[in-house]
Amino acid sequence: MPQLDFANPLMMSKLVWLLIIFGILYYVLKTYALPQVASVLDQRAARIAADLNAARDAQAAGEAALAELRASTAAARAEAQAAISAAMVEAQAAAAKQAAEINERLSAQVAQAEAQVRAARDQAMGALREVAGETANAMLARLSVKAPANDVAAAVDRVASQGAV
Repeated sequence: MPQLDFANPLMMSKLVWLLIIFGILYYVLKTYALPQVASVLDQRAARIAADLNAARDAQAAGEAALAELRASTAAARAEAQAAISAAMVEAQAAAAKQAAEINERLSAQVAQAEAQVRAARDQAMGALREVAGETANAMLARLSVKAPANDVAAAVDRVASQGAV
């Protein structure tokens, strides 16, 4: 390679100028450029550290807010549950009171209906005894048998009390 021919006398002057230019460039970079780059890097590192600290603070605040939200949600849920329980107890008491009133009214109606049924049954039994007595007298008359009316009535009453009629 002809560029690296050290036997050439101009090659030494090129090397000297190369070292001089390199030295000047090194001095300029060390004095002016590198400190500015270092300060920019330091500022960037400080900004990143500040942002990380702010993010940590925001995360802590967010976690505190979340814990507060969960606590208030739990308190609201417990309060709502208590209100629901109180409302259910109140509704059950009202329903029990209403059921008792309805049962009393129904019991009175049932007693009245039973009394009416007993009266109707007694009336029907009286009419049945009368019809049975008349039927017995008619049968005896057809058979041409004479019997006192008291004996026929006693026989009908005896049969009716046994539940056959």
